[in-house]
Amino acid sequence: MHTNRLANEQSPYLLQHAHNPVDWYPWGDEAFAKARAENKPIFLSIGYSTCHWCHVMERESFESEAAAEILNRDFVAIKVDREERPDVDRIYMLFVQATTGGGGWPMSVWLNPDLKPFYGGTYFPPDNRYGRPGFRTVLTHIAQAWREDRGRIDESVSDIMSQLQGYAALEKSAATAQKEVQNDVLLRCFTHFKRSFDRKFGGFGTAPKFPRPVQINFLLRYWKAEQEDEALEMVVETLRAMARGGMNDQLGGGFHRYSVDARWFVPHFEKMLYDQAQLAVSYLEAYQITGHSDLADEARRIFTYVLRDMRHRLGGFYSAEDADSVVHPDHPKEKAEGAFYVFDWREVVAVLGEAEAAAFGEYYGCRPEGNVEPHEDPHEEFTRKNILFRAGDGEPRFAEASAKLLGYRNMRVRPHLDDKVLTSWNGLMISAFAKGAQVLGDPAYLDAARRAANFLRNTQWDAERGILRRRWRAGQGAIDGFLDDYAFFILGLLDLYETAFAAEDLALAVTLAERMIALFGDPENGAFFSTAEGDPSLVMRLKEDYDGAEPSGNSMAAMALLRLEAMTGRAEFGEAARRTIAAFHNRMETQTAAVPQMLCAYMFSQRKPRQIQFAGADPAALVSVAHARFAPFQVLLRAAQTEGEAEAQICEDFVCRLPVRDAETLASQVE
Repeated sequence: MHTNRLANEQSPYLLQHAHNPVDWYPWGDEAFAKARAENKPIFLSIGYSTCHWCHVMERESFESEAAAEILNRDFVAIKVDREERPDVDRIYMLFVQATTGGGGWPMSVWLNPDLKPFYGGTYFPPDNRYGRPGFRTVLTHIAQAWREDRGRIDESVSDIMSQLQGYAALEKSAATAQKEVQNDVLLRCFTHFKRSFDRKFGGFGTAPKFPRPVQINFLLRYWKAEQEDEALEMVVETLRAMARGGMNDQLGGGFHRYSVDARWFVPHFEKMLYDQAQLAVSYLEAYQITGHSDLADEARRIFTYVLRDMRHRLGGFYSAEDADSVVHPDHPKEKAEGAFYVFDWREVVAVLGEAEAAAFGEYYGCRPEGNVEPHEDPHEEFTRKNILFRAGDGEPRFAEASAKLLGYRNMRVRPHLDDKVLTSWNGLMISAFAKGAQVLGDPAYLDAARRAANFLRNTQWDAERGILRRRWRAGQGAIDGFLDDYAFFILGLLDLYETAFAAEDLALAVTLAERMIALFGDPENGAFFSTAEGDPSLVMRLKEDYDGAEPSGNSMAAMALLRLEAMTGRAEFGEAARRTIAAFHNRMETQTAAVPQMLCAYMFSQRKPRQIQFAGADPAALVSVAHARFAPFQVLLRAAQTEGEAEAQICEDFVCRLPVRDAETLASQVE
């Protein structure tokens, strides 16, 4: 068996490639020195452990002796886990998107020994097919060009880097202008989502359908700010449509990454922690507004899944579960997408019996011939298989039958678990569980948030260096954190503080905010770089602003700092946040739908700070009044006074009303 240098790494993705015949190197000085010493181009492959097409390209090309021979002879091959090193991923994804018009994973990029890109793409088939050049063909042509036409490659590298640096320069000029954002950007963003809303199936746009919780965050806050009922209606319709679909794991809870069709039916089966965290908050906030119990139930189902399948015994949360899984335990190398989740009708009957299977199948859309239409299954992966979805009306039922089928499913080989713990995604999950405790009153959710926060504090926060680490796995914390790690964890701590009012949570959030500003801030032009200074392997530093499947670090940093200003009264936090918002005013003016989370921060910044401060021995009844309501533009505080009768005091712009001591009066003031 082949073994390469990736065997010494901790990333589950890199370890998946540790026995390829390709002589892989991790991103680092050893690989860079080899490329310079031997004057070879670098082949950089970026992906993640639960990426379906990454697995496909590995089977087809990276396990191929013929492809490995070319790679090992003519290139220095480097593997990067995009979840561990988002900084590297973002730079070269920007290049691939700029030069090809698209992007995705696996990402394949060719660099010169100075780490500057000159050619790139995503998935390459082993041979010429699908209208794509074959991987070995590309390798051969690039190796030949490197030997025979190096001057043209060097010229293209110079042009490419000039264009990429120009992108950064545009950011800088926009930031320097420090223009005010115009209020009509909110209406324009709402109008964009309104126009793209799918009134038949919910969601925005057409297939494939991705959940993008930052859209929901914006629409709910726009509803609150403008009393625009249509914003709320679009959110509720979308959340309910997603809950009914096959993208929602109807047996085990939790949501798959996206749906390949418009009706949320056939999913791409991987499960990501960041989706669970953000969608749980979306369902909770929609429940706060509407009181519809089905929305609260979906949040509970997400939490049940995460606590059961995605939590380390020390309290941190794992990253993801794979889309692909073993088809039959006797053939562990034979995997197919969704094999763990789909059912042959005969299996349903064998587990439930004829009568119960008939009723269950009617509600969950199962058929003897399978329920995936041929046009929804171009690769025939789901022939005669059933994907469970709620075809019937009314609330989900068949709890006993579902438990039986779930027990049967659990006897299958589970999908691969990416068991690394990422600080940023755990920050999102801490927020979700804290809000779950606030809204649903379940102490288990508060315990989950507390344990995860303590885990990050104990394993990822290096107080001596003043550095937050990004990744933990197998007892080891590693990789200095990025902007996302600081911003997401700060917000998790603030949500946890507003749940249990532990002073140490607020104190750590303040410390992390100070370090975030020092490490990533741009005092001259505003906003935050995604990376700290000092890494010579990065050919440029970027300021990320796109709110996609995850919110951008800048959007979350701005929101965290605005909330901290309202909690602490420290104006420097608010100034840094407002400079961040102003730095991206061009993006907000011209591409409003790309930055919905930044617009949430902008809405917060336009309001006078509002605090509710609780005092007395046991203010739980008063706190529950605040927790029950959707109030995204206020903060909650616990006074030092912990004796006497419980009371609450509402302050706006740091001017306070008289304290109140009964829940009914507080409720009327909050409204």
